[in-house]
Amino acid sequence: MLTDSAWGLAIVCAATSMAAVAQGAYTLTTDSKCDCYKTNATAANYFSHHEFFDFRSLHKYVNVTKPINDFDGNAEAPPTSPYFLRPEFTETWDIQNWDNKALMKEDEDVNDATMRMVNSPNNIYIEHDKQNPQTTHLTLRTVRHAKFQSAAEIESLSKGFQFLSVRMQARTTGAHGAVTAMFTYRDPPRVDDIVSVQEADLEILTRDPPTRVQYTNQPAWNETSDIPEATRNVTLPGGLRWTDWADYRMDWTPGASTWYVDGHEVARIKFQAPRDPLQVIFNAWSDGGSWSGRMPVGSEAFLQIRWVEMVYNNTDPDKQASAKASDGGCSKVCSIDETSELGRPVLLEGAANTLVAAVSACMVGRYGSGGEISPGANFLALHGRVKSKWPKIRNIRKS
Repeated sequence: MLTDSAWGLAIVCAATSMAAVAQGAYTLTTDSKCDCYKTNATAANYFSHHEFFDFRSLHKYVNVTKPINDFDGNAEAPPTSPYFLRPEFTETWDIQNWDNKALMKEDEDVNDATMRMVNSPNNIYIEHDKQNPQTTHLTLRTVRHAKFQSAAEIESLSKGFQFLSVRMQARTTGAHGAVTAMFTYRDPPRVDDIVSVQEADLEILTRDPPTRVQYTNQPAWNETSDIPEATRNVTLPGGLRWTDWADYRMDWTPGASTWYVDGHEVARIKFQAPRDPLQVIFNAWSDGGSWSGRMPVGSEAFLQIRWVEMVYNNTDPDKQASAKASDGGCSKVCSIDETSELGRPVLLEGAANTLVAAVSACMVGRYGSGGEISPGANFLALHGRVKSKWPKIRNIRKS
């Protein structure tokens, strides 16, 4: 039975919550006014930088290219759109054209690919959404040609990310035998030094059921056996299929990789979590090996992305120089999770906000945890939704 004081707190909290919804609990701001960014994971994490890449309204850059049926021609292809030459893209991302010919000469214990594969700028383009032509998205395509496979990969220029929360709204479509992925990666000292790989993966295998996604802290195998502690194959929440648009999120924090789909935590792996600075990569590929499988000749598969957002720390000198938070702390704390406008942060701390103070007090009274809530709660409010396969090797890449 609730006491009078408990009833009073409940009424105040309800009224405050309705006011928060009506007025917006936090003030929209800009990155220039943020010293750091706090995420809404179970344990709060703080990051020094924020970037948002929006592919939803790039109508003048739409250009769906035809596949190139020549191996070298794929590597030599120019960008499909002027968008990929603009500073907002080129200052962060790099389109790849490397191939796996050298890797195929390695022992099959390192690489069991059965097809030559080449990454092609021709397979990365902007297109209209067929179901919603008023919007656009970024597409990464992989194509099975008669004698080889063309793929698509975008890498961050920086290899200095050290802890981050990276998100994308995306879907995967297309033929059996492909892999689409969002992952972090650090090159091993030698291409055959699998043990030294530092990599956290979110992978969709189109040969898997459309409700399953693979999450891994690499490596997932060694010379003698698979390493089940390194990987999870998980059902998507809420009846989702990977052919549906969904928000995918990966948080890399000290000692753990944690993945979310539409705000729901779906996997958390502490075992061999990455430790050192690395880069962020998106790709769509197949090489006919045991992990991807083999696509039918003439078939295609696609990773389609509406937007990418990141908050992160970075060891690159220019990024450290531009970080506002000092060793003494961060006076203006922002969030991309509590916002009412995708891609734009809100100010959590560092400005007078009596509504925020009232909400925080209610949350402490209700939860006894300083207002900490699950990542899913604010996602649902913002986005309006209610809602075994171990490889020999796969993302061992160019040296």
